[in-house]
Amino acid sequence: MVENTIHATQAIVTLDVPIQGIVWGSIITVNMWAKSIGTGVVFLAAYLLYRHKKESMPNLRWIMPVIAFIALNVFLLFTLIDLHQPYRMIHIFTHPHWTSSITVGAWLASLFLGLVTVLLLIGVADAFPTLGGKNCKLSALARNNSAVYEKIMPFLVFLAIPVTTYTAIIMAQSSARELWQAPTEVMQMLWAAFMAGSAALILVSGSWSKEARKDLAFVLTIAVFFSFAMYMSEYFFSFKSSEAEATLAFVHAGGAYNVEFWTGMTLGFIIPFFLGLSTIKSDNITLLRLAAILALVGLFLVKDVWLKIPQMLPLS
Repeated sequence: MVENTIHATQAIVTLDVPIQGIVWGSIITVNMWAKSIGTGVVFLAAYLLYRHKKESMPNLRWIMPVIAFIALNVFLLFTLIDLHQPYRMIHIFTHPHWTSSITVGAWLASLFLGLVTVLLLIGVADAFPTLGGKNCKLSALARNNSAVYEKIMPFLVFLAIPVTTYTAIIMAQSSARELWQAPTEVMQMLWAAFMAGSAALILVSGSWSKEARKDLAFVLTIAVFFSFAMYMSEYFFSFKSSEAEATLAFVHAGGAYNVEFWTGMTLGFIIPFFLGLSTIKSDNITLLRLAAILALVGLFLVKDVWLKIPQMLPLS
């Protein structure tokens, strides 16, 4: 704010006042949640294509890039919405500064989305050969290059790792946010990708083989277990950092975010763990889909709390 103006020199004296309250809100939660889905389906699709014949998962080659394409565009859309001046995003590509995590992440995410789009064209053309008519050049080109799909997948999996984790680096660079430590945030985002990716593919796996669904149930169960363990380790062992302890007071008993945090933990981690265990043997598609839906809902709630509570502490 302007404190005073010196008319003789036209100098303006200002006071730097920190922004109080939550700056990164639910818009960023949607950003991270959608990114976890978009990258997670790539991880899981690569794993399933390696483990099983594509005939046992008839729609995987086209449904995976469709889910990834939609989720990644939601991720990018909400990134733009959060910017105070969205047109500044253009400067990331026209005048890039490669020491910035945001610049590197934006370029990687754009390249990642471009490769997903190529897989989308190939996969849809293979699955729907008459799409666009017999003389459709785009469909013919995609069908004739179906082998390109397998060649792109390793690069896509490699890119999915930095794309899903670079936000953790940005969060760790935030001043006085002890809870957002890079090592833990990186692992949390990787586990979130495995959770969201397995959950999203479970919802479209009705026509798949029993063995493929069991693999998805196993990955979902393992992902929710280790993700829950990481959150609980920080929840109960934060006493070494006074700032982290003060931050987590917002989710301790009586805290402002206590109900939302434990609702998310119960819905997204505890219940899906037991449902996943039961469906590994029984192959109950109804219970497995319920576990997937709960995991996605709970992951969003917990991510939302974990993003907001460090911002509740004043910086001075």
